[in-house]
Amino acid sequence: MSSASAVSGLDSRQLLTQGKRWVIKIGSALVTNDGQGLDSERLDGWIDQLALLRQQGIDVVVVSSGAIVEGMRRLGWKQRPSALFELQAAAAVGQSGVSEIYERGFQRHGLHAAQILLTHDDLSDRQRYLNARSTLKTLLDLNVVPVVNENDTVVTEEIRFGDNDSLAGMIANLIEADVLLILTDQSGLCTADPRTHDDAKLISEIAVDDVSLDSMVKPGAGTLGRGGMVTKLRGARLAARSGAMTVIASGREADVISRVFGGEVLGTLLLPTDEPVAARKRWLAGHLQLKGKLVLDAGAVKVLRECGSSLLAVGVVAVEGNFVRGDAVECVDGSGQQVALGLINYRADEASQIIGVSSDKIAQVLGYVDEAELIHRGNLVLV
Repeated sequence: MSSASAVSGLDSRQLLTQGKRWVIKIGSALVTNDGQGLDSERLDGWIDQLALLRQQGIDVVVVSSGAIVEGMRRLGWKQRPSALFELQAAAAVGQSGVSEIYERGFQRHGLHAAQILLTHDDLSDRQRYLNARSTLKTLLDLNVVPVVNENDTVVTEEIRFGDNDSLAGMIANLIEADVLLILTDQSGLCTADPRTHDDAKLISEIAVDDVSLDSMVKPGAGTLGRGGMVTKLRGARLAARSGAMTVIASGREADVISRVFGGEVLGTLLLPTDEPVAARKRWLAGHLQLKGKLVLDAGAVKVLRECGSSLLAVGVVAVEGNFVRGDAVECVDGSGQQVALGLINYRADEASQIIGVSSDKIAQVLGYVDEAELIHRGNLVLV
């Protein structure tokens, strides 16, 4: 199989040990007890491994499901309902169980958990995207482990198994993660369905955009088209937009999180084609619909172009347009030449008040501070 890296498979795995920010998705089959609610004993085992990563200085965000099954157990339902409103009700009841187990488990290690419920709409809306990003990064700074799940209580489309794979990929992009680890009840991606093909082989390493994967994800074409592997590949490709590596591995393996973190060859490693910065910049550039303009002084233009820094309010001389937090704006020099595009952290009226103001004086002008920068360098594309 082709690889996105010129290094050997072993070296590629060792790159995982250098990742400082991990998103770890734990599948429903791994956290539930044969449909009888959450498996607290097994979850405690996951939490022990997650806490070990956190104690080694690794930022950890967990994407975990199981709320519907836990809600069914608490409500005494033996059969999974088909009506959407009943699924939503079960999720609402079960979410407290998910939160309780993670909080109790992490407290054993002197850590706290925080439950974050999101929908795909939250991450497509620019303002909510930035709000979610700020919340998650603040929690990580506070040494809290965020536990993210799709907000099944309010989704308007049918709840589908596997949606959390795509959500995990979006979260990896949101927080600029280095690694996405998707834990499942299968060994990884195979060349064919091992249940029906004796010659099926596990794919150890492959570029995430390798065209051979597309043929394997067709319905009925093998293991990638069954058991949720289609959504796992989709999640990996979403994560690759910001340069994250993805490992799809079996959660049945003992100490799998610690072993993957240690560079052991387990499951399938999906490598991004581009470096993290280049991948994220292209992703941003492809999603920008400009809502306003910032005119920069010569000093700010020089810093952006030569240092790759964030844009601070002190370097802005004028604001045009009617935009809100999270909207895309263009940055131009004094002659109107476009310098950069980016997602802004303040509304137009707020930005107008703080132009020319140093970051430590923003609170004095506005009465609060959302961000120290008008546009963070991670949300800025030079043109």
